[in-house]
Amino acid sequence: MAYSIGILGATGAVGQEIIRLLHERDFPLSELRLLASARSAGKVQSYGDNSWTIQEATPESFAELDLCIFSAGGAQSKLFAKEAVQRGCIVIDNSSAFRHDLEVPLVVPEINPEAVDSHKGIVANPNCSTTISLMGLYPLHKAFGLKSFIASTYQAVSGSGAGGIIELEQQARAWAEGLPKEGIKREVYPHQIAFNLIPHVDEFLDDGYTKEEMKMLNEGRKIMGIDDLRVTCTCVRVPVFRAHCVSISADFEMPVSVEAARDAVRIFAGAELVDQPEKAEYPMPLNYSEVVPCGVGRIRRDSVFENGLALWVTGDQLWKGAALNAIQIAELIHKKGMI
Repeated sequence: MAYSIGILGATGAVGQEIIRLLHERDFPLSELRLLASARSAGKVQSYGDNSWTIQEATPESFAELDLCIFSAGGAQSKLFAKEAVQRGCIVIDNSSAFRHDLEVPLVVPEINPEAVDSHKGIVANPNCSTTISLMGLYPLHKAFGLKSFIASTYQAVSGSGAGGIIELEQQARAWAEGLPKEGIKREVYPHQIAFNLIPHVDEFLDDGYTKEEMKMLNEGRKIMGIDDLRVTCTCVRVPVFRAHCVSISADFEMPVSVEAARDAVRIFAGAELVDQPEKAEYPMPLNYSEVVPCGVGRIRRDSVFENGLALWVTGDQLWKGAALNAIQIAELIHKKGMI
């Protein structure tokens, strides 16, 4: 059986990856309907030998669609998701609009596939850094029982969409041409991102954390079903085009061992163990851009927690952190015969 699939936000960086991956993964399509804002309507989007004319998103745009992947931001999700559901369309939403809604499942297929069974028309896709982190943490949770973790993220500019990628490239060129710092344009980020680190991703909250940092706690609890999970997170934007990295120190209920941890990662779908530091082998963004699994390495005993492990996780923000996970949710819904 083939399906009528929509993409809301088809012109963005994630939307373009969704188009690509739907075709590369041979998702059963009878129709692909690309939706975006009025300013993009009428433009032609192509992939391979196929091309589509982008339509302006309206409530009627979702009529006769089986499923639509939303990747246009929270405001658009709140505006159109329930309109789509009323027209019989299942929504997989990439924004944060519904992640904390108790009636909306938040799904990583390798971790909580059963959660989609309770959906009422909307399934939420987690935040990129959360999903990538859990690809390393969840197999260890199954082995040892996760209590808490401390994370520092190294987030590529792809997390800011196409604009972040363009800004890094333009700033790097300007620097190479000898343009003084004061003359380098800054539009996407509050500071120069080229050859710099910015410990600021998303808006700051009253307690000094950012919204992005709190997603790691709140979404991690919901996805893994650990209501009392404790998390401290610092999110940093780095001058890397694609693929996020996360440094994690985790505390567990049971005694841990490095070899058992490595074995747990080896057999976990969605993760790939790359952990031979003596040979300079560990996951890096260059090796995990446009790659399906997330890389896990640098596994070692944590020197602070009694039952602790330190590890490093790398994954493609545009793939497992966004487009790929959304398509895997669609594949799960198809496998379960829910559309």
